[in-house]
Amino acid sequence: MTEIKVVSSASVSDLKEFGITQDKLLSMLRKMILARRFEEKVEELYLKMALITGPCHLYLGMEAIAAGSSEATLPDDYLLATYRGHGHAVVKGVPPEKVFAELMGRVDGTCKGLGGSMHAATWTKSNIMLATAIVGSNIPVAAGVGLAIKKKALRKVAVCFFGDGAVNSGAFNEGINLAAVLKVPVVYVCENNEYALSMTEEKGTASKSIADRAASYEIPTFIAEGNDPVSVYKAVSEARKICLSGGGPCFIEARTYRMGGHGIYDRGDYMPSEEVKKWAEKDPIAKFEQFLLKEKAGSQKDIDRIDADVRAEIDAAAKKARSSPYADYSTLEGLVYPGRED
Repeated sequence: MTEIKVVSSASVSDLKEFGITQDKLLSMLRKMILARRFEEKVEELYLKMALITGPCHLYLGMEAIAAGSSEATLPDDYLLATYRGHGHAVVKGVPPEKVFAELMGRVDGTCKGLGGSMHAATWTKSNIMLATAIVGSNIPVAAGVGLAIKKKALRKVAVCFFGDGAVNSGAFNEGINLAAVLKVPVVYVCENNEYALSMTEEKGTASKSIADRAASYEIPTFIAEGNDPVSVYKAVSEARKICLSGGGPCFIEARTYRMGGHGIYDRGDYMPSEEVKKWAEKDPIAKFEQFLLKEKAGSQKDIDRIDADVRAEIDAAAKKARSSPYADYSTLEGLVYPGRED
């Protein structure tokens, strides 16, 4: 079994070693705040205004993974998301109003209002090729995307995100094995938030860790601090270099914690209060802001300005999405039978 590399949290030495500039650090912060404010607005639209209905899974508490991985990749790199994909969408450049519109079932949504929350991240203009509601189903698909990249000799990678619950699916083992055999440029990122719906990782996984499962396929494997965007950035950066050098797929277990239940409809009563309190003290945004202030990589004025700008952007996006109409029922037949004129 290949050795697992544990990637440390942010430090001053990282800034020089990895070429992490102040602009990049502030960009990470902005992306984290963007994902957080977006999801807070989703809660408002869902719980207070009843403008969103149906399944809706939030990214609250996990923002550092999307922000760190986004900074470590290029816009041309492909991304495959899950049903918890709002954060990845807005961080990778999908217009927030498009995602809001999709959540509200409006025609200007990313899937024309027909996919809802669990498919809202799909946006090929930002190279997000898939947002799937089926746990683990994007893992073998990512192997296929990686094979296409390899066949076309492109200088790109595919980054595939999934939760800890997906690791116990057949698709995980089939997909990781196929990617390893084919040596395709895919970075697999497990967003381990410690719960597969209501089941804890320790109750659902027999191996020592999720990373151990991946390492058994003899691929480069990392464990990152999922509440620290710099740790995620370092892991994804190294993994991407390995992929581009022909080293095949890589695996990253990013350990984090979701703020709340499995979905917006779930109160999360099964999560112990002491555990929730412990992780609340590790809030990725508050933690990163403290790091920036301590290392003088950003000022409180910078933080306040970013937050104000993001809040204004999110408010405007939600307002614009609400002005989008619902699809007319007459369009449904054309979607089932494309090109049909009668």
